Amino acid sequence: MTLHRSVITCEYRLSAAVIPPKMRLSHMETMPLSQSSPQGAPRSSWKMWLLCSAIVVLLLLCSFSILILTFLPLQTAKEPCAAKFGPLPLKWQMASSEHPCVNKISDWKLGILQNGLYLIYGQVAPNETYKELAPFKVQLRKNEDIIQTLTNKSKIQYVGGTYELHAGDVIELIFNSEHQVLENNTYWGIILLANPQFIS
Repeated sequence: MTLHRSVITCEYRLSAAVIPPKMRLSHMETMPLSQSSPQGAPRSSWKMWLLCSAIVVLLLLCSFSILILTFLPLQTAKEPCAAKFGPLPLKWQMASSEHPCVNKISDWKLGILQNGLYLIYGQVAPNETYKELAPFKVQLRKNEDIIQTLTNKSKIQYVGGTYELHAGDVIELIFNSEHQVLENNTYWGIILLANPQFIS
């Protein structure tokens, strides 16, 4: 029993020697739980948490998109299906196909007959001698909605891209004025790349 008491007494004396008299238990109760950083020092804030959360959400969305594309594959078009208008004097040129994917409506305008992934391509050659009031503007449209607009009349420009189109869509290349472009060096075309195959 005396041995046990001497250990407690030694511990008490050791703690009394290490902890200054002003910092006894009463002072310890009023100390903050976390140490505050000095003024002006950078602190981690909700902005960093928000940035990390945004990155995680973006990665999840990308992963989800990859899964959708994996389980909803596109099948390459079985038959070639393409159309091209121009350059003048050429009109619409259609690839021979038993099941056409497009239908010519008028010059510079096509109707889509099959759902699918299409490549639209084209070249616009501005007429540098054009001096009329209408500003130079060439638009690629889908169902009256603008897909792409060209306004630079100083050089040859290219239109198009890859688009998912549906039966009934109308695609057209229009100009503010006929004389804005050199029609003998301007053309556009469309190619069916793939048909969506839904898993049942």
